Amino acid sequence: MAKKKIKTTFECQSCGYQSLKYMGKCPSCKDWDSLIEIKESMLPTSSSSSGGEKTRTRISTEVISIQDIKIEDIDRVSTKDNELDLVLGGGVVKGSLILIGGSPGIGKSTLLLKVAGNLAESEKVLYVSGEESLSQIKIRAGRLGVNQKELYLYSEIEFENIAEKISKDNFSTLVIDSIQTLFSNTVTSAPGSVTQVRTVTFELMRLAKEQNISVFIIGHITKEGSIAGPRVLEHMVDVVLYFEGEVSSELRILRSFKNRFGNTNEIGLFEMNSEGLVSAKNIASKFFSRSKPQSGSALTVIMEGSRPLIVEVQALVSESFSPNAKRSVNGFDHNRLNMLLALLEKKLEIPLNQYDVFINITGGIKISETASDLAILASIISSFRDRPLSKETLFIGEVSLIGDIREVFSMEVRLREAISQGIKKAIVPKNISEKLNIETFEVAEVTKIIDWI
Repeated sequence: MAKKKIKTTFECQSCGYQSLKYMGKCPSCKDWDSLIEIKESMLPTSSSSSGGEKTRTRISTEVISIQDIKIEDIDRVSTKDNELDLVLGGGVVKGSLILIGGSPGIGKSTLLLKVAGNLAESEKVLYVSGEESLSQIKIRAGRLGVNQKELYLYSEIEFENIAEKISKDNFSTLVIDSIQTLFSNTVTSAPGSVTQVRTVTFELMRLAKEQNISVFIIGHITKEGSIAGPRVLEHMVDVVLYFEGEVSSELRILRSFKNRFGNTNEIGLFEMNSEGLVSAKNIASKFFSRSKPQSGSALTVIMEGSRPLIVEVQALVSESFSPNAKRSVNGFDHNRLNMLLALLEKKLEIPLNQYDVFINITGGIKISETASDLAILASIISSFRDRPLSKETLFIGEVSLIGDIREVFSMEVRLREAISQGIKKAIVPKNISEKLNIETFEVAEVTKIIDWI
């Protein structure tokens, strides 16, 4: 009988880079001491009796013209959670593989246990945990009010045993908590390694497609996303959702980074309370305050997917006593702030090089679009001159390097959100009002930043 050959490779547990020899520093991600030894047993390749050629197993597939392919309606199932359904594009697509990532303790397991209970009201759901015992899950389920008969719990870390359970019972949804704890006995590396994560995820994908079941995967990452796991399997799954926000805060933001069945810019807003992670109510009041006007505060409207959000931009400008003035931001791009500060110095001759500037976006929101440029400038000037801005006024517009204020998309949607929150006035780019179908709203149009100073 032919002996097994042992192949030894070294694999980086941060990025998945593989090498035939050990190296102290990974040449791909530059991490030190991240390569571990992996041994794989291989059987020698068999030859055919006739020609001695290597035998290969091929899967025959039918070649079809694109004109003959019929588009079928996407089968979606509601999770009965409005925010999660919004991020997913209307519900869970059958046969899809969904990754939910985030730092430990942010609420991934809490959300999916609640969702598993909701889905179990109409279908059979299997919740697999490799981290908690069944009694621990039962205690958490009791706190969340989850007690459906068709929700089944399974404490297991070997993938082959999980696949066997799925094949025997007619489950419609599978939840894996978490992918780092699972292992396949076909791979010799430890659970949580890049090889194990890739192997198990690939098998879960096959399971989802072949049996047309929905599979949720929980993946733990650090704030930097440096732990091997979610970052190396994003391309393998259908949907990638990541939790944002601080563990100490009640507000959680679930953002879509990849979605083969919907928009990739949607967010879901959740609150952590005694009932677990629930859809946030009164969303508009989470990101701005209607208290007494204070210097350094300005309001704007940003678009998160299809949802307009009114956010408060805060700035603090203070005299600097060091040769290099400080620039600090929270929720805004640092490089864009430097550009806007240089613009103020050039066009308005404000000596900000002698002042420390701090910017904060309230509510834990991170602004990535340019529609908030005008609000950033307004808050900085307000703090510099110690003049409060009205809480009844919005600032919306992109600022160019030559000082022009330019139009942004979805202006009418933004302004209608402002009207619904009782805001009466907006500073916007010129020639906007003639494109809007909005009455009883005061719009001040400006061309350059100097027009409203």
